[in-house]
Amino acid sequence: MRCAVKHIILWVLLAAAFTGCGLVDEDLRDCETDYTIDYELRLVTNMTTELQTQLSLAADITVSNALKTYLEGIFTDFAHDVDLGFYDVVEDSTRLHHETHIMDANQSSYTLYIPVRKYMHLALANLSGNERVRLQDTQRCHTAGLVQEVADTLFPHRSGIFTARLPMDVKEGQDQQFDVRLYIANCATALVVDTLGSHLKDIKVFLSGFATGFDVCDSVYHFSYTPVLRADELVLPASGTRCFASVNFPSREPSPSKAADHSLWQYKVYATLPDGKVTETILGLSKPLRAGELKVLKAKARENGQVYPGDPTVAVSVTLDWNPGLEIPVDI
Repeated sequence: MRCAVKHIILWVLLAAAFTGCGLVDEDLRDCETDYTIDYELRLVTNMTTELQTQLSLAADITVSNALKTYLEGIFTDFAHDVDLGFYDVVEDSTRLHHETHIMDANQSSYTLYIPVRKYMHLALANLSGNERVRLQDTQRCHTAGLVQEVADTLFPHRSGIFTARLPMDVKEGQDQQFDVRLYIANCATALVVDTLGSHLKDIKVFLSGFATGFDVCDSVYHFSYTPVLRADELVLPASGTRCFASVNFPSREPSPSKAADHSLWQYKVYATLPDGKVTETILGLSKPLRAGELKVLKAKARENGQVYPGDPTVAVSVTLDWNPGLEIPVDI
């Protein structure tokens, strides 16, 4: 599968302010060496390929365009804001220096004054305005992580979040260049449902099986509990097609201890019939959804509310006359 790669470069000048120099030599010229850090926001995504493969028909153009609009702030090469943290690597990994900046550009320059020493550098982009995800426990390197609110039902992320980590040995009196590449930490899905002839009163879509948090330094996702994610319905013309999309953390990876067809994540579809009854369809996908990826699944709705996927590898479980329980807060 070909991946689209886009990037921006942020030039940052690091001016050394090594306090110990003055104790040895009152001439501070040796302490005024400039250091350059190149920040490259690298987007590796299958979005274009997935849209061309799954939504290639003329009838799919409206859906494809709506998805592109929905995801334009997710799969992007544009950094609105950056969060830069420099951590101690000798003693207790505490944060020694921290700055945040609004970029709103493809290239920018900052001057940072930090002592000459070894660091673990953590960088993040596009956190501002994403009320669904926040950065917490940043005072120590190995506790800094992205988390979502703790709730039974979550909502999709509002921006593509990029992260990086880089060991840095800032030395006195040497011309140095550090390359920091930031990669996207979330992904996206879309369920496209053909409703022609089904006469359904309403459809609501939820998802489950995705990570709840991400450790920035270790680049590890966490699955501390199993939340349900409410998908956004995209606005489409009255065409008999409905599209539900979400932006979230990735799914689990396949486990050798489980069968190859074991579902790693699921769509949960609740279709309301004209008489008010609800049919639940659970679509289980065994292929992992990874950071930077978009998965588009097309399906057909039937008169009894069942929703069948066009992909035969997707597992299907249907419950007719489903009654709302405690697991899914569906507004009927």
